[in-house]
Amino acid sequence: MPAFQFEAMDAQGQEIRDVIEAPTQDEAQATIRSMGYFVTKIAVQKETAAEAAKSSRKKSFAMGGAGGKKMVTFTRQLSILQDAGMPILRSLKILEGQSKPGALKNALMDVCDEIEGGATLSEALAKSPKVFDRLYVNMIKAGEAGGSLEIILRRLAEFKERTQSLKNKVIGAMIYPVMVVLFTVGIVSFIMVWIIPTFKKMFEEFELTLPAITVILIETSNKMVKLWFLFPLIPVCIVLFILLVTKFKAGRMGWHLFLLKIPVLGKLIEKANLARTTRTLGALVASGVPILEGLTITRETSGNAMFEKMYTKVIEAIREGESIAQPMKQGSIPNFHPVALFFWMAALGLPPLGILIIKVEYWMIAAVGGGILSILGALFYVLKMKGRVVEDLVINMVDVGEETGELDVMLYKVADYYEEEVQNLTDGMMKLIEPLMIIVLGGIVGFIVIALFMPLIGMISQLSGGAK
Repeated sequence: MPAFQFEAMDAQGQEIRDVIEAPTQDEAQATIRSMGYFVTKIAVQKETAAEAAKSSRKKSFAMGGAGGKKMVTFTRQLSILQDAGMPILRSLKILEGQSKPGALKNALMDVCDEIEGGATLSEALAKSPKVFDRLYVNMIKAGEAGGSLEIILRRLAEFKERTQSLKNKVIGAMIYPVMVVLFTVGIVSFIMVWIIPTFKKMFEEFELTLPAITVILIETSNKMVKLWFLFPLIPVCIVLFILLVTKFKAGRMGWHLFLLKIPVLGKLIEKANLARTTRTLGALVASGVPILEGLTITRETSGNAMFEKMYTKVIEAIREGESIAQPMKQGSIPNFHPVALFFWMAALGLPPLGILIIKVEYWMIAAVGGGILSILGALFYVLKMKGRVVEDLVINMVDVGEETGELDVMLYKVADYYEEEVQNLTDGMMKLIEPLMIIVLGGIVGFIVIALFMPLIGMISQLSGGAK
C-alpha cells in the first residue's frame, strides 16, 4: 500500500506533518479530514535509495544448490573482503551484486535481509540450507563465538578449494574411459547396422556356406537392426533399478559396499572418502566446533553408507566416554550384506544372458556361463567382504592426535596423504585404462574382420575355380 506524506492544520491552527498509508490519494485525504485536520499539502512519499534498491531486487528461478565452484569462489572472495576489514553486510552486498542470477544470488539476498533485521551471519546462512550446508554454518558459528571470523573464513575457503580439487580429480579420472567406451560403442554400432548388412547380401547372392563365427556376427547385426531400442533401454533400466534400490537404507548400503570392493575403482572411492571426511572433521575441530557436532556433520557429508555407519558407531562410543580411534577401527569392518552379494552375482552372472538376444537356441550356454560367473562373483564377495575401509595408518594418526591434543593437525595430515594417494591412483588408472581400451577395441575389430574375411576367402577361391 502506498504511503502519502502530508501537511495539515489542526483545529487550533497548529501545523501537522505526518505519513499515512492509503490505497489512493483521495482516500488518504478523506482519512486525514476524518481525523479533524485540514489538508494543505499531500504527496506520495518517495522511497529512500536503500528502499528503492531493495524493492528493485528480484529473485531468479533456481533449483538445487549453488554448485561447488561457485561456493569456492564466493568463500574465497568473502575471506579476502573480511581480511581487508570490510563490514560483513557490505561484503555480502558486494558479492551479491556481482553474482550471476541463480541459487547463490537468491540466498545472498535472503542473508543480507536477515542480517539487516538483526540476525547474526551464522543464523542468516542457516536460513538457506540448500546453499550453505551444516558444515558451513557451524564453522561460521564457531568463528563468531571465538571472535576469529576472518581466520575461519580463510580456513573454510581453503577447505572448499581442496575438496573441490579432489572432486575434480575423481571426475576427471572417469571422463576419459567413459568417452572411450562411448566412442567404441558408436563405431561398433555403425559397423553392425550399416556395414554388416551389406556383406550379408553379398554372401547370400553367392550362396556361401558361412562359418559359425560369421553366423554369430550376422545374427548380432540383425538383432541390433530389429531390436535397436533394447541396447540403450537396457542400461537405462539398470540405472533406474539401482536408483530405486538405493532409495532404501539396506539397498544403499549394499550398493556402496559393492562399489567399495570393485578392484581399483573401490580403492579410489575409499581413499577419496577418507580424504574428504578427515579434512571435513579436521576443519571442524580446528574451528572449535564440538567433537560430537563435528562427527555428525562429517557423517552427513560423507556420501557413503559404510562411512556413515562407521561415524555413527564413533558418535555412540564418544557419548559413552570412549575415544575416536578404537570405535573407528571396529566400525570400519563391513559385515555380510545380502544386497551387496546380489549385486556381485548380478554383475558377473547377467552379461552372459545377453547371448539370448542374439539367438535363443544358445540358452544352455547362457545359463551355464551365467551360473558359473554368478558363483565366482559370490565367492569373490565372501572373500573380500571383511576388508576394512579405514587403514591402520588413519587409526594410528587419530590415536596420536587424541593423545597429543592435536587431532585437527593429524586429520589434516591424513587428508593430505590420501589426496596424494587419490592423485597417484587416478594417474595409474589412466595409464592402465588406455592399453586396456585399445586391447578391447582391437579384439572387437579383429573379431569382425576375421568373421567377414573367412567367407570372403571362400568366395575368392570359388571365383578363381570358376574362372579356370
